[in-house]
Amino acid sequence: MFTYYEPDNAPEKSKALMEASQANFGMIPNLHKILAEAPATYEAYNQTFSLFMRSTSLSPVEQQVVFMTSNYENNCHYCVPGHTWMMKAAKMPEDVIEALREGTTLPDPKLEALHQYTKGLLDKRGHIGDDALNAFLSAGYTKQQALEVLTGLAAKLISNFTNAITHTAVDDAMKPFAWTHPSER
Repeated sequence: MFTYYEPDNAPEKSKALMEASQANFGMIPNLHKILAEAPATYEAYNQTFSLFMRSTSLSPVEQQVVFMTSNYENNCHYCVPGHTWMMKAAKMPEDVIEALREGTTLPDPKLEALHQYTKGLLDKRGHIGDDALNAFLSAGYTKQQALEVLTGLAAKLISNFTNAITHTAVDDAMKPFAWTHPSER
């Protein structure tokens, strides 16, 4: 139903965004080809994704915990393989990747606190209560980071929901990491 645009047939306002995607990823991911349909949404996604990755105080592994928690909880058939691909390319811990893909407890207690905080935000639509926030802070995170997680979730809302609506095809590079939610196996 949705078009997978290329730079030569994309809406004019999406062409520069697609060129940036090519430069950043060495390809134009299928998600980006679909987002080209709506330049404002594509730009919002790119901006929130970039801000989260480049401007927050969370480490690269912590950023991926936020992303993958959202991907798992939102049953994103596209983003779990995509972020698995990114995590493996960055040589992040295999046990962390596997736990995030399976929805199991993370082996590192601090990362698990981030995972639970992020999951709580999603499950409770932000209304996690002071106990959950204090547990996150007690694990060694800051109030700044409590809010920075929201930037990652903003990017994931766009990508996870786009993929659910459009049934985005997994890119060839990510196919080795194809994923089905454990509840559907």
